[in-house]
Amino acid sequence: MKLTTKTRYGARLLLDLAQREGQGAIQMSEISIRQNISIKYLEQIIRPLKKAKLVKSIRGPKGGHMLAKKPEKITLGDITRLFEGQSDLVDCIGNPKKCLQSDDCLVRQGWQKAAKALYRELDSITIASLLENKKIK
Repeated sequence: MKLTTKTRYGARLLLDLAQREGQGAIQMSEISIRQNISIKYLEQIIRPLKKAKLVKSIRGPKGGHMLAKKPEKITLGDITRLFEGQSDLVDCIGNPKKCLQSDDCLVRQGWQKAAKALYRELDSITIASLLENKKIK
């Protein structure tokens, strides 16, 4: 499984906001400079994050963005599902009709087990736990 840029940058955006929690709304231009991501691309990423209620926006001259949830309540699993969907490692997991052997396929069971383990691990990693390993610049 290879994550899209939106997933990776979405995680970076949320981590950036978490690092500045308590400082008020953070402007997109600041995030863009720190994360080396274009403002246009950040605007594409922020929309689904706002819709999922992970980020809230404040309008006006001192406006910007901030986390809508505590960093310990946001996981890499949440971010991955938001941008990737519930990603199965192989098509036959989500749609057994994709393969005639799905019902009896032992390898399919292995892929299912691996996908569950992947998401269990992603769900255990919070933005807060990532912050513990990184100093603010």
